[in-house]
Amino acid sequence: MLNLDLTGAEVLGPEGLHADGLSIAEGRITAESAGRAVDLRGYMVLPGIVDMHGDGFERHLAPRRGAMKQMAEGLVAVEAELGANGITTAILAQFVSWEGGVRSLEFAKQVFGNLRDVAPDMVTDLRGQLRFETHMLDLYADLPQMIADWGLRYVVFNDHLPHDRLAAGQKPRRLVAQALKAGRSPEKQLAMMEGMEARAGEVPAALAALCATLAAAGITMGSHDDSTAAGRAEWTARGVRVSEFPETLEAAEATKAQGGLVVMGSPNVVRGGSHNRNVSAIDLIAMGYCDALASDYHYPSARRAALMLWQNGMLELQDAWALVSRGPATMLGLDDRGVLCAGKRADLVVLDRATLRVAATLVQGRVSHMSGDIAARFFG
Repeated sequence: MLNLDLTGAEVLGPEGLHADGLSIAEGRITAESAGRAVDLRGYMVLPGIVDMHGDGFERHLAPRRGAMKQMAEGLVAVEAELGANGITTAILAQFVSWEGGVRSLEFAKQVFGNLRDVAPDMVTDLRGQLRFETHMLDLYADLPQMIADWGLRYVVFNDHLPHDRLAAGQKPRRLVAQALKAGRSPEKQLAMMEGMEARAGEVPAALAALCATLAAAGITMGSHDDSTAAGRAEWTARGVRVSEFPETLEAAEATKAQGGLVVMGSPNVVRGGSHNRNVSAIDLIAMGYCDALASDYHYPSARRAALMLWQNGMLELQDAWALVSRGPATMLGLDDRGVLCAGKRADLVVLDRATLRVAATLVQGRVSHMSGDIAARFFG
């Protein structure tokens, strides 16, 4: 761990930028001088990014079918990418879904097992999020124990079954492609989907019981791709407070009205809208309906989205950056990070003031990324 006084930089505190410097000692921010000064004139120091939903790691763990045999090495590559993008706490969102392939239970067991074993030796705080398909009723009995064994603290519920087509007796779109990815014949894939659709009436009661069990274990729970107020109300009744990437203004409004929390995707902000033509994250932010931004499928977008909201005058920097730091940290119950205050973890990102690119990332005072001339400032 580095014990340093960072001087000369613009430091982002809870009230905005200041030039009072920042001291770190024993992995924490301290109000006292730590001893050795590092001149960071020309740089900005901001809280490390807390990314509460990212699946960009998939390209490192399964670049091609069968190509990755040592998943732990893939996680090392993931950490390097996270550090280069100023992310100090990363939630890796992994499916357990009937869709198979990299969304199968078998693949999830590898991801979460390796993450549990490798994460303690990483600099970045790597954690897992289970994205669970709600109609996989046969897994409900074993799921709480699997979650405990994997050390997970965040579960999000999804439903990707094409209910309308199945109910109408029509073949789902992309059936053959999905079957190939899952390693099944199209006939087996369709039969499995039809079997889950036939038991759809059992899902609400099973979900209520499962959510109660997870809530009792202190698990943070979220729903995904909410589209209606009524649907969101059902999740609220189950104790599921987080709404990830709501598709409509109606669903986001309902989430907030019911005391919930909304997460939107940073790429939605960077692109200026949803690639699926859903509600704009920028619109929700403007209306006060967004509590956090996540990297989603593109790690660089978290930093870029927050800076765009500041540069275009939509938000003050401390409020824009809170969407990728304090906001997600609070949602995940991580009250030891997300702001640069005495006593908090020394999780921080250093940006080049001229380019706003990441020059260095520190996690609990340990370097996870450093690039270019800034190394000479730290190490001489």
